[in-house]
Amino acid sequence: MGKFVFTRRYFSNPRSAFQTVVNRSSYLTLLTTSLLSLGLLTHAPRLFAADYFNPSALEMIPGDQSKPDLERFSVDGRQLPGTYRVDLYLNDNKIDTRTITFVSVKDTLLPEFTVGQLGAIGVKIEAIPNLQHLPPETTLTDLGQYIPDATSRLNFAAQRLDLSVPQVALTNEARGYVDPALWDQGVNALLMNYSFSGANTRNEGRGGTSDSYYLNLRSGLNMGDWRLRNYSTYYDNEGQTKLDSVNTYLQRDVTRLKGQLTLGDSTTPSDVFDSVQYRGAQLASDDNMYPDSLRGFAPIVRGIAQSNAQVTVRQNGYIIYQSYVPPGAFAITDLYPTAASGDLNVTIKEADGSERSSVQPFSAVPVMLREGRMKYALTTGEYRTTNSDAQTPYFGQGTLIYGLPYDSTAYGGLLIADNYNAQVLGLGHGFGHWGSLSMDVTQAKAELDSGQKDSGQSYRFQYAKDIETTNTTFTLAGYRYSTSGFYDFQEANEIGSWGQDDRWRQNYNKRSKAQVNINQSLGSYGNVYINAHQQNYWRRSGVERNVSLGYNVSSQGVSYGVSYTLSQTPERDSKDQQLSFNVQVPFDKLIPHSWASYNINTSKHGDTSQQVGLSGTALADNNLNYNVSQNYANQGTGASGNASANYLGTYGEARAGYSYTRHSQQVNYGVQGGIIGHADGVTFSQQQGETIALVKAPGASGAKVQNNTGVRTDWRGYAVVPYVSTYRQNRIALDTESLSDDVDIETATQTVIPTRGAVVLANFQTRVGRRVLMTLSHKDKPVPFGATATLEGQATAPENKGIVGTDGQVYFSGVADHGRLHVKWGNSRDQQCSVEFTLPASDVTSSIKVLTQTCI
Repeated sequence: MGKFVFTRRYFSNPRSAFQTVVNRSSYLTLLTTSLLSLGLLTHAPRLFAADYFNPSALEMIPGDQSKPDLERFSVDGRQLPGTYRVDLYLNDNKIDTRTITFVSVKDTLLPEFTVGQLGAIGVKIEAIPNLQHLPPETTLTDLGQYIPDATSRLNFAAQRLDLSVPQVALTNEARGYVDPALWDQGVNALLMNYSFSGANTRNEGRGGTSDSYYLNLRSGLNMGDWRLRNYSTYYDNEGQTKLDSVNTYLQRDVTRLKGQLTLGDSTTPSDVFDSVQYRGAQLASDDNMYPDSLRGFAPIVRGIAQSNAQVTVRQNGYIIYQSYVPPGAFAITDLYPTAASGDLNVTIKEADGSERSSVQPFSAVPVMLREGRMKYALTTGEYRTTNSDAQTPYFGQGTLIYGLPYDSTAYGGLLIADNYNAQVLGLGHGFGHWGSLSMDVTQAKAELDSGQKDSGQSYRFQYAKDIETTNTTFTLAGYRYSTSGFYDFQEANEIGSWGQDDRWRQNYNKRSKAQVNINQSLGSYGNVYINAHQQNYWRRSGVERNVSLGYNVSSQGVSYGVSYTLSQTPERDSKDQQLSFNVQVPFDKLIPHSWASYNINTSKHGDTSQQVGLSGTALADNNLNYNVSQNYANQGTGASGNASANYLGTYGEARAGYSYTRHSQQVNYGVQGGIIGHADGVTFSQQQGETIALVKAPGASGAKVQNNTGVRTDWRGYAVVPYVSTYRQNRIALDTESLSDDVDIETATQTVIPTRGAVVLANFQTRVGRRVLMTLSHKDKPVPFGATATLEGQATAPENKGIVGTDGQVYFSGVADHGRLHVKWGNSRDQQCSVEFTLPASDVTSSIKVLTQTCI
């Protein structure tokens, strides 16, 4: 009677054609049960759980044909050595998915790691005598020879590699830690980000059009560890033009100091002193290099437009944003600020030409550092400003923040210039459930441009609290009180130099400033937010006040919102109030992915407008956003309308809109995107963030990059992922369903760990060619089951191999029209053969070519 065996594992090559046919299933089941029962009764003490696969059970081997060498497949873990994509687990915790090379040692596959790779996954190299003196590039195979009690086990069917390492041999790093040795500086590249917007307005009774254009350019060059950047803007308003180079700087990582070295035009940090622009050099810590860091943020600018309005945002005298919004409440969330702090001046220009201005304060709350952590910044250079009459002294500034025991943080700073010096001391403390509070005092002496000398103090406290039980975020981002003789560095250099009475923000020093931000979630009852800012000045009556509050709720798919804004300046009759209500209803039953909306806006002066509209998304990837609305306003304004569309594609973003009022018509439009020049050519993209990934999948045109709207590879197989996280593992994945029939990809995911400003390469290995199911015979008989077939002379990477299945069949992808195949099922000469083949002409009825060949 034949020997029956059981195995849990088969050949796990995704491109091999493996078929098993069992005709007498009932007989086998009965016989198997009987044998197992007999074995358990008579030989129970000798049973063991090792897996075994009997090669002769696969097929009957003809007497005149050599038996295939399949012993390597007969026992668990004895597959072919080579490279495999596996899930890597350390002490049963998944840490990565990567391609690892395996070698055969005593008929068992063992993984190869370098000393540096072991350190990256958490092995404490310096504490292990067998490893501490080895170079990082040294390749190791048997971990147990170097780390006592360390083992590895490959679960081939699950494509899982388990490493077991004693805890004493592991480092105690923070969760999310990535070894700096794995940080990728990226490839050399030329970069260009562009954003253009324009509008042509035709007014009744006025010949021609009023034209306005705005261009924003962020360009750069990456060479090794260095990043060269330039930020420029161009503005043209009815023929009045202005070109500004906001900043140009050279930057690189200083890994040992966990910081960035910046040379050129940039801004100082805002943790201790208010941020100012400079031209010089700066060495400052980068919190993103720490796994527990807090990331910076850009503010959200909120407001209410009465008509189809132009919104312009300025910071430090530069226009950093300009776009067009329909009537109603708006929120701008995609700003690219020039500094880490500094008020944002927001101007809303209505369709009738009237303007409303407000100030949005922008500052980052200092970080409460963990015990033993340090944050620093050293800056030296020349003060920069757009005011040509201001003082521009050379200065030096240093700040230090240090984490103390008992949830406390000490910080301080020193700023020295010919006309100014200031010192800051502060202390922060975490009060547990009561939140975090920091307080500091600044002593400053200043000599103004007029020769006047003053000294004074400024007192500031900041408070932050997240109430988890009530989902409340409460931040008093700052209350500051300054004496009459206190000037910050910007005021000391610029006050009195503007020469215009209406430039009161630049001509008077600040007395007090308060800001509060509250966001309260009400669960199923919606969300409430309040943002408020108030500031007054010495020797100037009145206050500057900006308040924005709102309530939003959604019920059964219908969204409601109420918002209120108040803007006030010390100038007479400058108080402006706006109230808005909106409702949005899903319209999917008539038009997929669409919403109908209604808005009503009213102002303090009685101006009221109503709007009804339809908006939504379209196309397969929701690339297209559209909006159509009709408005009506009182006090003689009458009817108006608006239509706009925005398309987000592989090569950028385009938008266009048309609006009309009783006395005017306007067309507005814009495009934005990015361009990268690299070693393999030029790639166009959507607008890019500071750090990006370049996808390289040669020949895979039109492949979709997962989790990125509208991002697909171009005709050459290249694409840009516009936003990736610095010093973190980023998963870049291609959607295999979007690949064409003649493209196969070895691994659909890549992991990249970029440094700040890097262009990291996500290199996907593709096979471009036809798919073939080939039936091979040798000496008038099928090539033996389990033989290895290799395509020779194919421009593919990695090597294109397959395992022969039953009846001599083997499957390949990425096959050229002409080629040579080498087949091997043993080491002797009569256990190998080759065949040259030519594929038949393309057949549209099938994507797989079926071919029969004789192997000689």
